[in-house]
Amino acid sequence: MLKLSQVLALTALTASLALAGCTTPKEAANTPPPSNGGGYSSPAPSSTIVPGSAEDLRVNVGDTVHFGYNEYTIEDNDKATLQRQAAWLQKYPSIRVVVEGDCDERGTREYNLALGARRANAVKEYLVSLGVSASRIDTISYGKEHPVCSESTEDCWAQNRRGVTGIASGGANS
Repeated sequence: MLKLSQVLALTALTASLALAGCTTPKEAANTPPPSNGGGYSSPAPSSTIVPGSAEDLRVNVGDTVHFGYNEYTIEDNDKATLQRQAAWLQKYPSIRVVVEGDCDERGTREYNLALGARRANAVKEYLVSLGVSASRIDTISYGKEHPVCSESTEDCWAQNRRGVTGIASGGANS
C-alpha cells in the first residue's frame, strides 16, 4: 500500500503534467508577419484582398493619378503610382487594363471628352514607357460624365481631373 506522502506526490506530479500540456508558447505571438515579396511596394496589404484583383490594384498599388487644370501631363508625384502599376502588371501578365480619362465640370462636353482622352493616353504612354505592352492597355474618355465629387469647388474639381486604371480582363475577380 502507498503511503499518504507518495499519493500526494504522485497527485501533484500528475496535476503539474496536465497543466503543463495546457499552456501555449508565447513566442508564436511575437513572430513578425512575413514580408511582402510581391515585387512592388505597397501599404500593408489586407489579408482579405485577393492578389491580382481590382481591389488589389486599387488598395495596394493605386489606380488613380491626377492632373492639373486643362493639363494632361503626368505629374512627378503620380509617376510613383504608375511605376507601381507597371510592376504589378508585369507580375500579372494575363491582365488587360482600361485607363479612364476624366475631367472636372468646367468646359464643354466635347472639350472635356477630348481632354479626358489625352489624359488616358498620357497614362497609357507612361505605362508603355515602363515596359507594359500597349496591347494590354485600352483607353476611354468619360470627360465630365463620371465625377467622384459633385461640388463646384476647386478641391472637388481637382479630384475629378484624373486617370483611373481598371482591370478589363484577366484579373483574379474577372
